[in-house]
Amino acid sequence: RPLSMITTADLDYGLIVVSGAGTAVINPVSDTLTVTGGVAKGGGAPHAAAFIGAGSGLSLIYVQQPTTPVSLTRMGGTETMTATNFTMQNGNFYITLATGAFAFKVGATLNVAAGQVEGNYTGTFNVDAYYF
Repeated sequence: RPLSMITTADLDYGLIVVSGAGTAVINPVSDTLTVTGGVAKGGGAPHAAAFIGAGSGLSLIYVQQPTTPVSLTRMGGTETMTATNFTMQNGNFYITLATGAFAFKVGATLNVAAGQVEGNYTGTFNVDAYYF
């Protein structure tokens, strides 16, 4: 049976307030946001990206998150930020249920520059899954 996956929740950092350079990190295990440097939590509902998939029952699946920085661009502008250090909820290996279902979450570090222009930033990243 071929593998299939869908996104059930996008990676969301919520609202962050910038007074200088820093980071915003989404932990996929606890589904929480931590901040460093000149970045503060500003509200919203930050959470990890969530995926569900299906394949053959009781199969070993390898899921690979991005290994290179992903660029996010401000909507209506050209300013960017990068997301790096993508992490998986429980590592990269999953065993499908007898039904063939599997689920996982992905978090990442958002790198925020000093003087980052306010706005909504969007981007996409690929997650690949393979039978192992």
